[in-house]
Amino acid sequence: MQLNSARQAWHDAFYVPRDSQGAVMQEMGLLGRMIQKTDKQRKAGHQAHQAIAGRIQQAIDTLPAHLKAFGNHMYSPMATADDAEEAHEAMFRVAYATGPRMYAKKFEKARMVALGVLHRYRRMHQGGQSEGIDPCPTPEGFRAWLLHVLGLELDSRNWDREWQDFVNACFNACNDLDKAALVPVSSVIKIMKTAA
Repeated sequence: MQLNSARQAWHDAFYVPRDSQGAVMQEMGLLGRMIQKTDKQRKAGHQAHQAIAGRIQQAIDTLPAHLKAFGNHMYSPMATADDAEEAHEAMFRVAYATGPRMYAKKFEKARMVALGVLHRYRRMHQGGQSEGIDPCPTPEGFRAWLLHVLGLELDSRNWDREWQDFVNACFNACNDLDKAALVPVSSVIKIMKTAA
């Protein structure tokens, strides 16, 4: 396991290498189901990976539930729909509390806008090095994505006044939650690098 970044370490700690995808699909086609195999890898590299992964997983388990869910949604290859839902809820709560005040009629639209921002943030930061690009870099592209994917139509007039501050608050909330979730992983990586 490479300890290049906390984001990559989070992913790699939960990644379980398998046969090629084609071999797995062929097995499923022939047998009609996936079979768990008990072949053990006996290589020292695998054992070292497991030891490091255990330390990273232990650090992740020290997090409060909402931060663990946010990190899992962002980086874990085994993230669940519950992780996604809890990450969205945590981000929305922070953004709504710190962002501009809204009328009750905008509340449900704000939830959907926050879901769109979480999608954008995740796409930008997946891969461990935050090298992704924003899939909706312009307000027009973001509104089109909201309409196409979530069925939410937002008026293009007064975008800056109506939504831009809330979108910024959502990005700030994602950034704050992300940093907080990565702190224990970064600490463990720092300890392991100094011990090596």
